[in-house]
This record gives sequence, structure tokens and C-alpha cells, in this order.
Amino acid sequence: MEDWAEIRRLHRAEGMPIRAIARRLGVGRNTVRRALAVDGPPKYRRAAKGSAVDAVEPQIRLLLKEFPRMPATVIAERIGWTRGMTVLKERVRELRPVFIPPDPASRTTYVPGEVAQCDLWFPPADVPLGAGQVGRPPVLVMVSGYSRFIAGRMVPTRTAEDLLAGMWALLAGWGAAPKTLVWDNEGAIGSWKSGRPQLTPAAQAFRGVLGIAVRLCRPADPEAKGLVERANGYLETSFLPGRGFSSPGDFNQQLGDWLVRANGRVHRSIDTRPAQRWETDRSAMLRLPPVPPVVGWRKTLRLPRDHYVRIDANDYSVDPGVVGRRIEVVADLDQVRVLCAGRQVAGHQRCWARGQTITDPAHRDAAQALRHAYRQASRPRAETEVQQRSLADYDRITDASVSIVDVDGAEVAA
Repeated sequence: MEDWAEIRRLHRAEGMPIRAIARRLGVGRNTVRRALAVDGPPKYRRAAKGSAVDAVEPQIRLLLKEFPRMPATVIAERIGWTRGMTVLKERVRELRPVFIPPDPASRTTYVPGEVAQCDLWFPPADVPLGAGQVGRPPVLVMVSGYSRFIAGRMVPTRTAEDLLAGMWALLAGWGAAPKTLVWDNEGAIGSWKSGRPQLTPAAQAFRGVLGIAVRLCRPADPEAKGLVERANGYLETSFLPGRGFSSPGDFNQQLGDWLVRANGRVHRSIDTRPAQRWETDRSAMLRLPPVPPVVGWRKTLRLPRDHYVRIDANDYSVDPGVVGRRIEVVADLDQVRVLCAGRQVAGHQRCWARGQTITDPAHRDAAQALRHAYRQASRPRAETEVQQRSLADYDRITDASVSIVDVDGAEVAA
């Protein structure tokens, strides 16, 4: 290396000819020429040896051509590979991109009223649920594609009943519905099975009433709903820090106030405020149906003797006057109502805690009054039956052993 640097210095700096450099340094003239022909010092390079995979590479290419995503372990089995797996996996990793084209995530353009993306955000903050319990219920987030307008609401659970009720609440707040809702593989909405998206029956019914489409993203494709994913991050970094919440209702109140300000800020990707594009976006959406979709918790049963019904792990009291009759239980995100023959016989605030028993004082008092009346009504009936049985026995005994005497003292047959 030192000779190489000296050769270049003598030749370039001092202009010494090749023959003089060779004589001065005691090296051959060809050595001087080779040193001047390269930019760096000479290096020893060992001739590359062939890999054991070279012999089976044609077979690997044939398999990848027909099955581009075949795992390396399966390829090893097909070609009868008995050596180490590391070199084989490296070669398969090099060859596979030749047979699988890249999958770029191109930027999508949205037209007004066309698409809204939906997702669940689980805020890392404890929210009091009542009865001394705290939790982290999910927040349903919806972002309209054209305007980037954000709507959100905390829901009690991620079940289909609460999730569809939350979607209807957000769409009712908009006063319109986009033509397509985009979801990932949320269990209450649908999932990919056998290579095809399948909606749940509840989601199909909801979609059918609104006349919209619900598109499920392919698994492991978060870019397909990047708008709502970025909105979730925005909520976590801009809305949540420094806040405290006293209840789910307080959370929704603070979230609603903050979204008004957030939708009035300039959105970087569209270089304008979502609120300024919202009317154009909403006017192109579909009108809501005159009859709302059936959402929330609904079930029909005969009211048992304990006059309580269960909704989402909680028991709610019902007027005991309809015990044994058929009732309909209807619950949404805020209220639990019980109907009997079209008449409301119970109404409660929805409890977000679990394992609770919610009793209306009027129902408790009515139950006590009915139990007292039942006992009072049961006691006279029992005494009357005893008295009647006693009188019948007395008459039967008297007829058999006592004679009746008339006023003249003559004995008369009974």
C-alpha cells in the first residue's frame, strides 16, 4: 500500500516517468503501470467458490415460477435438500422478488360522499364506569375520505349491538351516510374467510337498511385505511394528554368539543380545513332512511318471578305487575327500556360497569306491596277451607248419633 501511494505521488506530483519510478523503488515497470491504472490500493481477492445451492437453483426457480409464495421449508422438501437451511433460505429470499411483483401503496383520491373509514381506538386512559370500576372502553372513530372530517364516540363494548348502535349515532349526527364504509376485520362487522370477505348478519342488515356498502380490508393491510389510523394517532397525541374523565359521558362530551376545534384546523394532506369541505362532502352522501335500522340490544321473553332482565352482564328491574307476561327489552348506548303490550314498564340509564343489579325504587315498593297482598289473600282462603271441612264433619257426626225431639216430646227421625 505504501508503494502504491509513493508511485502515484512520484508520477503525479513530480512528473517522474514510469522507468525512473521503477528504478527508484526497485519494482517492475508493469507493477508501476498497474498501480497507476487503479484508484485504490491493490487488494487480494480470493476467487469466489460456488455454493451448494447453485446446483438446485434451476429447480428452485421452477417452483417459484409456479408457486411464488411457497415457503423455503417446502421448497427444501420438494427438491430433496439435505444440507443446511440457512444458505437455501438466503437464495430463496434473493430469487422470490423476481417472481412476485412489488405491491406499492398508491395514494387514493376521494370524491365527495363516497367513502368513510371506521376503526376502534382504545385510549390508554382509565375511565370511571361506576360502582367503583374503571376501564378502557373502545372509541368508535369515523373519518370521511373527501373532507377528512372526524367523528368519534366511546361505546360500552365492541359487540355488534353496541358497535352498530355507535355507527348509527355517528351517522345520525352527520345527517347522511357515505356510500361505502371501510372496516378492517372487526369480529362484529365481518372477516375474510376462504379468501373472500364475509359480513356478519347484523352488519348485512344494517348495510341493507341504509343502502350502503361495507368493504373489509384484507388482513395485514393497514395502508388501506390510513386515514382513520392517522386520526387515531392524532387523538392519542393531541386530544388525550393532560385530560381526566369522570365518566364515559364526560369523555364523549370532551371529545365532541375537541373535535369541533380539530375539524376546524388545516389538514396537511388537503391543505385546507375539513370543516370547509364538509358541506360539499355531506351533500353528496346518501340520505338516511325514514325508518332507522334496528340496532342495540333487543330480546323478547316472559318476565320471570324475580322481575329482572339481563343486558350485557347487568340486571335491570321491571315492574312486577307484568310477571309472567311477554315483554320486549330494548337497550341502546344510553338507555335500557322494557315494553309490555306497547307500554313501557321499565326505564333505566345504561350501566357501563359489569356485574351490577340496578333497581328502580318504585319496582321494589311495588314488589313488596304485591307480596303482602298475596299473603293476605292466601290466609283467608286457607281458614275458610278448614272451617268448611269442620262444619261438614260436624253435620255428618250429628246425623249419625243425635235424634231430634219435637215440641211435644215425641222423637222424630232426623
